[in-house]
Amino acid sequence: MTATDSPIIVASNLGVRFRRNRGARRSFKDLLSGGSRRRAPSEFWALRDVSFSVRAGEAIGVVGRNGQGKSTLLKLVAGVLLPDEGRVTVNGGVAPLIEITGGFVGDLTVRDNLHLTAGLHGLSRSEIADRFDDIIDFAGAADVLDTPYKHLSSGMQVRVAFSLISQLDEPVLLVDEVLAVGDRAFREKCYRRIDALLAEGKTLFLVSHSERDLRRFCSRGLYLDRGALRLDGPIDEVLKRYNEDHPA
Repeated sequence: MTATDSPIIVASNLGVRFRRNRGARRSFKDLLSGGSRRRAPSEFWALRDVSFSVRAGEAIGVVGRNGQGKSTLLKLVAGVLLPDEGRVTVNGGVAPLIEITGGFVGDLTVRDNLHLTAGLHGLSRSEIADRFDDIIDFAGAADVLDTPYKHLSSGMQVRVAFSLISQLDEPVLLVDEVLAVGDRAFREKCYRRIDALLAEGKTLFLVSHSERDLRRFCSRGLYLDRGALRLDGPIDEVLKRYNEDHPA
């Protein structure tokens, strides 16, 4: 399904500021007295003055080196973070697959986690019951239903999380690098599931270092560098600019 003209996400002058401690040198007096090194707070902008809009049904690839603000941007869209400057508006709910264990409780079993997390995302008990078998079948998790989530391999954690999140009815799907984890056969299942969601008119935000994945799913890209939006355009142009700026 092609994108419509209706904006589903609008970001205006987004800015997110974090604090970190910057070490100060210990004085001679500190050394003699055994005092610890004083630390002065330092601020940095993870994102600054970022603006864009996304039409319903678009597939957006977010490109950039590690630490350039990609995951921060997805967390803003998901509502996990609030901006220090500007605003982001999402006309509908989001299905976030931002962190492997995000929303899952390590000490709870897979079964309990699925009920808890699905409920937190707004599914009723009857809706969870109707979709439960499909979620388990997709993940291949029937043998670990009563295993604590923290005891699963990282690959199985991704299987369970993706299987649940992709069953939600939210119009926006956020995916941050998790497709890089897991075996090839399951990744292909995820690819087919994303294709089906896009065909239904879902909107995709995909953070990935895989040009193959970005070119497969996304028609448009956002290139973030040092917290700034360097380029917003067709995915091929964005990847070309990124590779020119950061040759292998």
